[in-house]
Amino acid sequence: MSRPRSIASSIRRWSGVGRRRRAVVAACIAGLGLGSLACPATDSAAAASGPIPVACPAAMTGKATCYTGQDAQGAYYAIAVPNKWNGSLVMHAHGGPDLGEGSDPDRSVGDLDRWSVMVDQGYAWAGSSYRRGGYGTRMAAADTENLRRLFVEEFGKPMRTYVHGQSWGGNVAAKVVEVYGSAKHGPYDGALLTNGVLGGGSRGYDYRVDLRVVYQYYCQNHPRPTEPQYPLWEGLRATSTLTSSGLRARLQECTGFASAPHERTALQQRNLDDILAVTGIPERTLESHLRFATFTFRDIVHTRLGGRNPFSNQGVRYSGSHDDKALNAGVERFSADKTAVRDLSYDSDLTGKVAIPVLTLHAIDDPTAFVEHEAAYRDSLQGAHRAKNLVQTFSRESEHSGLSNSEYANSISTLDSWVRTGKKPTPKSIAASCPAFDDTYGTGCFYDPGFYPDSYASRVNPRPGGLRWPAMTAAQEEIWSRYDGVGIAH
Repeated sequence: MSRPRSIASSIRRWSGVGRRRRAVVAACIAGLGLGSLACPATDSAAAASGPIPVACPAAMTGKATCYTGQDAQGAYYAIAVPNKWNGSLVMHAHGGPDLGEGSDPDRSVGDLDRWSVMVDQGYAWAGSSYRRGGYGTRMAAADTENLRRLFVEEFGKPMRTYVHGQSWGGNVAAKVVEVYGSAKHGPYDGALLTNGVLGGGSRGYDYRVDLRVVYQYYCQNHPRPTEPQYPLWEGLRATSTLTSSGLRARLQECTGFASAPHERTALQQRNLDDILAVTGIPERTLESHLRFATFTFRDIVHTRLGGRNPFSNQGVRYSGSHDDKALNAGVERFSADKTAVRDLSYDSDLTGKVAIPVLTLHAIDDPTAFVEHEAAYRDSLQGAHRAKNLVQTFSRESEHSGLSNSEYANSISTLDSWVRTGKKPTPKSIAASCPAFDDTYGTGCFYDPGFYPDSYASRVNPRPGGLRWPAMTAAQEEIWSRYDGVGIAH
């Protein structure tokens, strides 16, 4: 069983680094051992050579030793090793994607703070900020795997390694499972996917495609008639200077979404009612979905796919408005470029080829990654004949970005027990084990063991051919992998 190094052996680990850096590291580690929380920053070249001890988030003070650094691909990362390490590691894949040009060092540190519950449970934790912002599921999966290898080099091989992803990070972690965890004795032992975007890229954003065109039909201000026009599948034209605050102002202008109902005009209220009814998007996340369908779509189309269109709404009939006939006659229609669909699919669709235990946890009323994403993932594993490796749990919660810490602790413990014993849990047994963790965290247990999500098509208008799962088979992935240039460049 691997154990954390002592302070002295940690100092010796950096014996190959320059004398000045060795002195800095020794001072930092010694300071941490005495309870000091501050360490000086280092340049990226030094950080790329290995982890530097830093102050842990306040919630972890006295419980762990924390490190940050930058890997050879330019991705910043954060690591925590508990003082009472159980010998196992949780690799974290963060959500988003963030749209900054480079790797954000604050992202991994913030994630460490947010997911400190894993460290509280005795697991070492490592999370990458990814080498750049913008869309790229395989890139993010590769950076997660790169960090796992770095951890092994620095701290030794863990007894067991789990990958955890939330939101888009659920898509990333699921891709890690398929790409790096499919070998019989691969480096990953299990996966925890929470509130995951598990429909993949080629279908998982269709409801935002629908929002983009339905919004414009009613609002006609994104773009305005006086502005340069562009096809709506672009999200936003490449050279536009529109900001998030500017988009918010346009949404308010059209729907009055930020105002109390009695303060809206009759037209604003009707526009809002129609948009929400047709798209099925909750009012409280309307703005965030429209931001994604604007700025992230622009990143996908212009930055990742060279201006090609991966989206389609041909054959979709919109319903629920005060005049469906007029809506369907007037909404903008477009067909996808087949090569763009191929590249987005190869990058982010899931084959269901899962060889290790996967446990999911999803809020039933998640307003961002609808719970029907779980149906897409379930159907993908069933289509790949791998459903035996999946257990799905559902919580009567209504947030996307965070679930109960009692449930997170319960989930990682359940996954670990499944891996160690080979005994597959059930939703009922998982719900029954949660109160013991709630005694510690007091954040509640909200499991609904009897919940079963309807099909993805019950929530999102299916495109022609979109009812069969997985969206990309393992055989198709293998064929595409033989050709240079397929997918999204890292």
